[in-house]
Amino acid sequence: MHKIILASNSKVRKKILDENGIECKVFPSNVDEELVKKSLIKENTSPELISKNLAELKANKISLKFNNEIVLGADSVIDINRELVSKPKNREEALKILKKLNGKTHHLISSICISKNGSMIWNYTEKAALTMKNMTDQQLKEYLYKIKDEELYSYNVYQIEGEGRTLFSKIEGDEDTIMGLPVKKIKDYLKNLE
Repeated sequence: MHKIILASNSKVRKKILDENGIECKVFPSNVDEELVKKSLIKENTSPELISKNLAELKANKISLKFNNEIVLGADSVIDINRELVSKPKNREEALKILKKLNGKTHHLISSICISKNGSMIWNYTEKAALTMKNMTDQQLKEYLYKIKDEELYSYNVYQIEGEGRTLFSKIEGDEDTIMGLPVKKIKDYLKNLE
């Protein structure tokens, strides 16, 4: 299978690739995601398209630096009734986000983009639906108390492969997609390149 460059410093995405036998070097794109999101929201862009655009932006930016290399960009967004939920900047924001999701179904949208020489050559977007249990403010605070800062700020407010699973009554969708990388589609695509 092809070696790729991952345009992300997400430890979870790197781990998913490693576990699936996809060799990769890591070069974070350092794209200002919030700035891009704000601009796209002003244009009334759908959450799916925002996720896709961010994945493409990250992949294209890094692929310009590596001639003829395959670069993978990825992005995930939380969409609740067509409103995007961004990663929390502090624990107060995290609690507000959990209250917004509390007892409701939201979608986690993960997009991936493969670029070469500064241009997208393939992309894919997948959606999962997650229904959060009805929880008291105290239960939400207790959940947040268990979560380390690093996990909270890099995985949004829940980490599905860890403590975050306890928040949900129903999860519909691929677990790798929920963790930010629909890896089965990446493997299929890379096999076709061989």
